[in-house]
Amino acid sequence: MDLKQIAKDTTKTLISYLTYQAMRTVMDQLSETDPPRSLRLHEFSRRERIENSEAYLEVLFTEDRALAFRILTVREHIAEEVAEYLPEMLRTGIQQANTQQRCQQLERMTQTDPDASRAHPEPETPSPDPTDSTLTNQSDGSAE
Repeated sequence: MDLKQIAKDTTKTLISYLTYQAMRTVMDQLSETDPPRSLRLHEFSRRERIENSEAYLEVLFTEDRALAFRILTVREHIAEEVAEYLPEMLRTGIQQANTQQRCQQLERMTQTDPDASRAHPEPETPSPDPTDSTLTNQSDGSAE
């Protein structure tokens, strides 16, 4: 397991996600202050794939430099705000998710199938016949 590579891949994914959130934030701001520009950003984002955030931004720089810088600024701000809480939230989130998955699996493993118990009922032991004289004679202590 290459932990350094895992950390790099995770960072790249997180950067792309923060870019996406920054784009959404800027688009929301623009929808209030400059609706036509918000629409252009929306159309651009439908055309260009934000999964690779750096390529997305490179193309945006060629089309609207000011907007690309604005997304960079918002992305950086979000990253600074989130970075403080992220390590602990990640650890706690993974622990809670793992615990929940383990509980669900244990429940599934220990549940009995109600249909299976009806298909194979437990054998019943015959109940004693109260009219049987051998039982009544034994219970009252008399011998035959």
